[in-house]
Amino acid sequence: MGRLRQKGKAGAAKAYVTRSMAIKKLQCSLADFRRLCILKGIFPREPRNRKRANKGSSAPTSFYYAKDIAYLAHEPVLKKLREHKAFAKKLARALGRGEWSSAKSLEDNKPVYRLDHIIKERYPTFTDAVRDIDDALCMIFLFASLPSNDRISTSLVENCSRLAAEWQLYVMRTHSLRKVFLSIKGVYYQAEVMDQPVTWLIPYQFTQNIPSDVDVRVMLTFLELYQTLLGFVFFKLYTDIGLVYPPPLDLNKQDSGAGIGAFALEESNRDKVPSMQPQGAVGQSNSKVSSKAVRKTIKALAASGVSEESESDALLHSVDTEEQDEEFVLKPSVSNPEDAVNLPTLHMISSNPQSHVANLFAPYTFFLSRETSRPIFEFVVRCFGGRIGWSSTTGSGSPFDEVDDSITHVIIDRPLVQRVNETDADSDRRRLRKYVQPQWIVDCINAGKVLLEEPYLQGKTLPPHLSPFGDREGAYDPAGITEDTAVDATGEATGEENEITEEEQPSEGETETEHHTDGTLAVAMETAHSDPAALRVAELQAEVAGMDYGTFEKKLAKSQKKTKQKQETSGGVEDMNKMLLSNKQRKLYEKIKYSERKRQAENAKLEQRRKEIRRGLKKNAPGAST
Repeated sequence: MGRLRQKGKAGAAKAYVTRSMAIKKLQCSLADFRRLCILKGIFPREPRNRKRANKGSSAPTSFYYAKDIAYLAHEPVLKKLREHKAFAKKLARALGRGEWSSAKSLEDNKPVYRLDHIIKERYPTFTDAVRDIDDALCMIFLFASLPSNDRISTSLVENCSRLAAEWQLYVMRTHSLRKVFLSIKGVYYQAEVMDQPVTWLIPYQFTQNIPSDVDVRVMLTFLELYQTLLGFVFFKLYTDIGLVYPPPLDLNKQDSGAGIGAFALEESNRDKVPSMQPQGAVGQSNSKVSSKAVRKTIKALAASGVSEESESDALLHSVDTEEQDEEFVLKPSVSNPEDAVNLPTLHMISSNPQSHVANLFAPYTFFLSRETSRPIFEFVVRCFGGRIGWSSTTGSGSPFDEVDDSITHVIIDRPLVQRVNETDADSDRRRLRKYVQPQWIVDCINAGKVLLEEPYLQGKTLPPHLSPFGDREGAYDPAGITEDTAVDATGEATGEENEITEEEQPSEGETETEHHTDGTLAVAMETAHSDPAALRVAELQAEVAGMDYGTFEKKLAKSQKKTKQKQETSGGVEDMNKMLLSNKQRKLYEKIKYSERKRQAENAKLEQRRKEIRRGLKKNAPGAST
């Protein structure tokens, strides 16, 4: 006879504990329990049977794994929180009794906990930490823009501003920025760091108000963890490229509104300190010194009588020469003796030309108008190698002023007005520059090349600005939206594909249907039976090819018959495959199909909007016939 199982001592009742039971076991307050769960990454779980997990009770409550609570019981931060609770009681007692010396001594010995061990536990590798800094950066930039009050201290806002500036300096130095999107919430950025995409959001520079219904304590707990995480990550990123961390801050420039220009990037001299030991000594270096190099060095020293200091230098030079001459040797393969693979060396990889996208704006010099946001475009332009200046009214630190002759583009966001009393020098300077709207900078970055300035000139209606973050499979691809909607100097729409000719324009009274052009007559005929616009395209292509109408009708009927048979066959096979699936698999398959149809409908809607915008741009273009 097996052992009897008591109710509530096994199964779900033992694997899960309620929140009140967890707080009672840990002997802490609810606020401390929430803080511990956020720091350690523990969150409520949903059992399969809530009644069994709650030992027969159906009262609503939150459940946690019993192993997670046992894991929290050994956390050093929990011990510090208990010590802080005792410290608060002692401090309140000392202040109530008027024992000021005791209170000062208690304040000096206040218990403080650190989160370094938690960062090491949650992120075992540096790549894991880089992959998880998206939310940390969003939180840092958010608090950097908030005003300080009784709940958010000034030192906290200053620390967040410092971390935000350090991240931007690193991205500018390494040219890691890849995508930019100007949205209603703010500006979305995406950088590629350690082969990992990092996306973050920076709010616009408006006066922020903290809502009263937001629990700031929870956000501050997350911020505490994120500050420690970013400190670790930034130190590693800076030291890997040979920079001093943290970068020195010039307080005078900061007080004058220099922004990120108040920080100075300095090269680290840690690796440049000369060693006192000979580099070729056994056990002092990882490089292996051959006996032949040692004999040559001794003979050279005996002949020239050099000093002891130059002895190590000569030996080091001989070793470096041998290492520089070392290359991979081509050896034939065992299976294919005739083929030999030329393996690339580190020297060959470093000599490869860099991508031109990293220096997209290197040939240009920009000047920011007063109404444009300086922090956004200073960061973006410098990430792609461009020079940028601004007016002294928006802050100090500009490398040049507005009358500089090297300025090629002026980023301006005000309407075009007639200038009065303009001098000849200002008029000549104005003709040599391009006055573009801020969207031109962002669209150039997302397109990966410098676009025409004509559609983005001052006072013109801008082309649509779509999000470049459609990386999922089957998503709408706006890669060519700026090219298709761009209007050149002659007033004609550019872009060869999807171009609408006068013959294809729908006449008055007809409904404008979606126009699909596949480029070949066969593909057009396959889709002609379900789309009247495609039928019109097929007729035009057949007329261009010189095909008479009778032959076109026969081929069209044949194509429609093949398409119908193909659809019936695929539909029958799909139904048979669904019959072989289980009930759970069939529901999952239907959900996948529903998501695909929803995504296709969304893409079709965006494509229709794109074509309507193109038609409107072509009608409103200068020189278009009315």
